[in-house]
Amino acid sequence: MSTRLIAFAAGAIDYLLKPISQDRLAQAVERAIKLHARPAAVAEQLANAQEIAESPHSRPVRKIVARSGDEYLLLNADEVFAFEADGDLVWIITAKTRYLATQSLKVIQNKLQNTSFRRIHRKALVNIDHVRKMSTLSSQRWLVTLSNNKEFIVSKRQVRSVRQLLNW
Repeated sequence: MSTRLIAFAAGAIDYLLKPISQDRLAQAVERAIKLHARPAAVAEQLANAQEIAESPHSRPVRKIVARSGDEYLLLNADEVFAFEADGDLVWIITAKTRYLATQSLKVIQNKLQNTSFRRIHRKALVNIDHVRKMSTLSSQRWLVTLSNNKEFIVSKRQVRSVRQLLNW
């Protein structure tokens, strides 16, 4: 991995090479000031830089940006049990905690295509690696229980995709 990628993976917001001109230094400081006002954007850029730095031969590692108060955390996808929309908010559900997401459920779903996350309801996206149990409520209603005992009802529209999970 190049020095530049290592720097960005560590959270660098710019990269200066010697000899440093006054204009280039001023530009880097101006960028830092702008990014300081947008911590969510910085966290997203850091997550993207970490994905780029990964080897193309390994399974793509997705970092999920979560918010807890004034802090932004980078979660591994396997730590996340589900995403749940509640009005304009999207909650990230882990084993013991829930965090606010920085993006809409639709954007999150698009970023997590071809992973173990499946849409089971217009308000829910679950990690099938954390599904403990699936129960029928009726011919077109299912209840999905995660390993942290959080339960979700599958929408009629998504029943077919849930049934496919049973065909292993």
